[in-house]
Amino acid sequence: MHPILSSLRHHKLTSMLLVLQVTLTCAIVCNVASLIATRIENVSVVTGVTEAGLSTLSVNDVAPGADPLARHTEDLALLRAIPGVQAVAALRSSLPLNQNGWNTSACVNKADQDRSSQFHSEEVPGCSSASIYHGGPGELATLGLKLVEGRDFQPSEYVRPGPYDTNPVPAIIISRSLAERIFPGQDALGKDLYVNKQLIPVVGIVETLVRPSLNGTDTDGNSMLYPVIADGARVLYILRSDPKDQAQVLRDAQATLLKAQPQRIINDARSYAELRHAFFQSDYTMIGLLLASALGLLTVTIIGIAGLAGFWVQQRTRQIGIRRAVGATRRDVLRHFQLENFMIVGTGVVLGLALAELFNMLLVRSYGVAPLPLTYLPVTALLLLGLGQLAVLNPALHASRIAPASAARNL
Repeated sequence: MHPILSSLRHHKLTSMLLVLQVTLTCAIVCNVASLIATRIENVSVVTGVTEAGLSTLSVNDVAPGADPLARHTEDLALLRAIPGVQAVAALRSSLPLNQNGWNTSACVNKADQDRSSQFHSEEVPGCSSASIYHGGPGELATLGLKLVEGRDFQPSEYVRPGPYDTNPVPAIIISRSLAERIFPGQDALGKDLYVNKQLIPVVGIVETLVRPSLNGTDTDGNSMLYPVIADGARVLYILRSDPKDQAQVLRDAQATLLKAQPQRIINDARSYAELRHAFFQSDYTMIGLLLASALGLLTVTIIGIAGLAGFWVQQRTRQIGIRRAVGATRRDVLRHFQLENFMIVGTGVVLGLALAELFNMLLVRSYGVAPLPLTYLPVTALLLLGLGQLAVLNPALHASRIAPASAARNL
């Protein structure tokens, strides 16, 4: 330790700068890794939909005098006849992650809903905000939702939407997340939900169904399915096919719909995978930027460690030669530089971990990001210590090969 401490005392400024660089790198990488993990968790959300092979077509029929409901019935028959189509359904406009939905408050009874109108619905026991999905026959099967309790809607239960959706709805299917929130510790099947001034019996529960838009809270999975058929000029068709046939099926579907009614407008035709990617585009971009910044910072730090170690080897050639002449082995010289690097990087890591917690406290307070998991601290510390040892390895090996005669040549 004495030769190492002596060397560091002669290079105070460079040692301090390297410690500062490692400190900042450790603090930033810790928090960047946490932010990346949060974004990855966001884009990995389970929608409840069987996404492979699912396609969507948003259609606006502009033919004058057309009966929308009759047109949708004809369209569905045409779409089912396309080779490769396994299932098809017509929705009003909402799909998980398509950012186009109806939100409302669902409660156990009218009294609770009256109270929820005065307070946030999440603050009233027996109430919760939820999204409503309107769809016709075949919606459950086409989306590939998993029904864990109860049944699908019966043909007689489908209704047309009235003014401001006031027509009585005879049945409702809800997500398990909503069931557990409103009826904690109970079986929600067969119970009534008070929604939009109606008491509606729960006839089925699906395992998972996220909302059209996510806000990062535990209500993101609170959804309800209404047996309300689309009867407007705008309609959202969903098709299921084998994934390998999906692109051809989607092209055939567009051609079929336009052939049946050339005046209609197909606003959007894409696979559900494309819809999902578009929803999380900002997250993917942020993951790329954060990952690039973390790798860039680590690279600069490694180059700095290796460069400084190489410079020190050149400056200490005579000193190393003298040590070799008085009996130091190549392993002793190698260990000297590795231990020296460990002390410098280790000091920076310890300070960096404390700074990482401080940075995270500021981020949590100012931007509402998730607190830094404690497991990230030792992982980042080991990463930097390991990279530090790798960065100094080549200069240290070069120093260990300096011959004792070098001391005489450098007199």
